[in-house]
Amino acid sequence: MPQYKQFAMPDTAEGLTEAEILTWHVKPGDAVKVNQIIVEIETAKAAVELPCPWDGVVTELLAEVGQTVEVGVPIITIDVDPSGAAPAPAPVAGSAPASAGSNGKIGEEMPGGRIATLVGYGPRAGSAKRRPRKDAPVPVAATPAVTPPPPPPAAPKPAPAPVVAEPVAPGGYVPLAKPPVRKLAKDLGVDLRALAGSGPGGVITREDVEQAVAPAPAAPAAADRGARERRVPIKGVRRATAQAMVDSAFTAPHVTEFLAVDVTPMMELRARLKDRPEFRGVKLTPLAFAAKAVTLAVRRTPDVNATWDEAAQEIVYKDYVHLGIAAATPRGLVVPKVRDADRMSLRELAVALESLATTAREGKTPPADMVNGTITITNVGVFGVDTGTPIINPGESAILALGAIRDMPWVVDGQVVPRKVCQLSLSFDHRVVDGQQGSQFLADVGALLADPGVAMTY
Repeated sequence: MPQYKQFAMPDTAEGLTEAEILTWHVKPGDAVKVNQIIVEIETAKAAVELPCPWDGVVTELLAEVGQTVEVGVPIITIDVDPSGAAPAPAPVAGSAPASAGSNGKIGEEMPGGRIATLVGYGPRAGSAKRRPRKDAPVPVAATPAVTPPPPPPAAPKPAPAPVVAEPVAPGGYVPLAKPPVRKLAKDLGVDLRALAGSGPGGVITREDVEQAVAPAPAAPAAADRGARERRVPIKGVRRATAQAMVDSAFTAPHVTEFLAVDVTPMMELRARLKDRPEFRGVKLTPLAFAAKAVTLAVRRTPDVNATWDEAAQEIVYKDYVHLGIAAATPRGLVVPKVRDADRMSLRELAVALESLATTAREGKTPPADMVNGTITITNVGVFGVDTGTPIINPGESAILALGAIRDMPWVVDGQVVPRKVCQLSLSFDHRVVDGQQGSQFLADVGALLADPGVAMTY
């Protein structure tokens, strides 16, 4: 017989409570296999494809595209035994078994697929008789029926107020209304014959009269009309990002510092490295240099890579760098992580950043890559923005904003010359990072970008 199982919305990352259905890849009646992708969902972290846990046939989709489903709630029903045989019907209550001789011999197959194994197996011919009840009442002589006295008459209900129609000329319309309503209409100067009654049978009510003298609502301004507005539900990545930013802004005391850096030497090194065999085919961006500078500067100022643990009242210092990169995607802002970025070379960082950006734009970042970061970089320079005051990613203590690189006048050896200049800004949690530590870290990052050879001293 069919055996149905329901697949519930899983927790694809630690702490998630719900997810939105993006796309169903199956429909009722489709045969499915174990590990076949059946649905794509969007969590607060990223889009995730869910595989089927069983072989079988889809019988019902329990959630629609666009619906937000809580973790643990079933989203699909699958028949995991679609070819199973139906069981034999259960014996009817009260029926007695029949002999094997009436329906088959012992060892032979009986109707319904069962085997007669005992004498008396199967339904017995004829109908069963019911035993008489021992406590049945003894019949007695009939007695004349006694007619009960009629019930007392009910008290008369008060008659409703009459609906009075005003006398009108032959062929005229007679409005129906109660006297109090007519008096109200007369006091307000309302012609009852111009109203359509909303009461039973078209009776004009007090509300009808009051509505007739109420001022008409003002027409909405053209800019407020629905045709010129668009409403989008706050859910998925957008809602998670908004809540995280609010929590961070009102929990961690933010301090932001700024630094303008002459990155001409870095850009010259970038041009030289592109011609080296090991960097051919690698997208070497200023962000890769900034990422390398951050991982080196963390060694001298580990506080910016630490975490404030409010519950334990501890500061957790980490001997690794899981570097978050803020990325703009069609679904909103996400911050995937480059794991153990401090162990990577410049080339490895460049490759990892390109892969991370591509995956994030496609919405395919695994949820596990969105958590447990230690420090973040946001590259606002790709939008032509010089600088900003970024909000710290929750659970971290610092975030660096990398601005646009522009040709600007700069003083070199007492002479004003055009140079490649970049604005850096660092926001840090003042509970963990003091001003001296934040300033030192920002200065170290700037020095590494202004003169990449300084990295030899770290």
